[in-house]
Amino acid sequence: MLAGDPELVRAIAAAARGHLVTMTVAPEVVGVQEPGGVIETLVEVGAVPSVGHTDAHWSVTEAAIAVGSAALDGAGVTARSGRLTATHLFNGMRPLHHRDPGPIAACLEAAKRGKVVVELVGDGTHLDPGTVATVFELVGADAIALVTDAMAAAGMPDGSYQLGPMAVVVADGVARLADGTAEGGAIAGGTAHLIDVVRHTVAAGIALPDAVRAASLTPAGVLGRADVGALEAGRRADLVVTDADLTVRAVVRAGRPWPDPGSTRDTPTRATRRSARRI
Repeated sequence: MLAGDPELVRAIAAAARGHLVTMTVAPEVVGVQEPGGVIETLVEVGAVPSVGHTDAHWSVTEAAIAVGSAALDGAGVTARSGRLTATHLFNGMRPLHHRDPGPIAACLEAAKRGKVVVELVGDGTHLDPGTVATVFELVGADAIALVTDAMAAAGMPDGSYQLGPMAVVVADGVARLADGTAEGGAIAGGTAHLIDVVRHTVAAGIALPDAVRAASLTPAGVLGRADVGALEAGRRADLVVTDADLTVRAVVRAGRPWPDPGSTRDTPTRATRRSARRI
């Protein structure tokens, strides 16, 4: 864990050559929300600040959101997005308590005001379905980005994997830090595909158009992408075809079936498949 370092952010942005899209920051860390700090620097280099992995109090989170919103407003049309995000709301942050609302309440209130897009890992493991339904009711699909929090075991069988330097065991599709670590047993990222998150969200009582919007158009806006995210003239024809149970039946990318039977460019090699199967 590091103190906020604007010069490090600039160095990362330079190395990324325009591909640094977002970075999660904890509002309580020194150097993050001060004038010229990491939040303002992220906007300066064309990235979206995201509040998360935090133990911040409500007022500290609210202040950070205000700093980020002002920076994005000041950047105008050059800003990647007009709104900050909240990295997988509820997970990896101080819990909501009636005497200590913490970052969750601050992010929800800001989302309601159109200042934040809250991410939800609605995979049936990270959040109770009632929590997902409540957030949709409170802020709406335009302020929610459904995400997977995917790690190396996403779409893979149960077994042992790595999450950075940490050993992870996947059992019954749930990834947890292996015993013997400082936080043994804690959920360690997601294993679901995004369509699985959409399916769980619909099962939680959310209308299919709202779930799809939160998995496509809203996050595309966060990325500053006007070419994807919706099926409309002028955007790229990316779509997933499912049956009534939201099981994938076909994928189309840029108007062409994927994998493209006429090309090997997007087909993983046997060696790639072997290396991805188990880490």
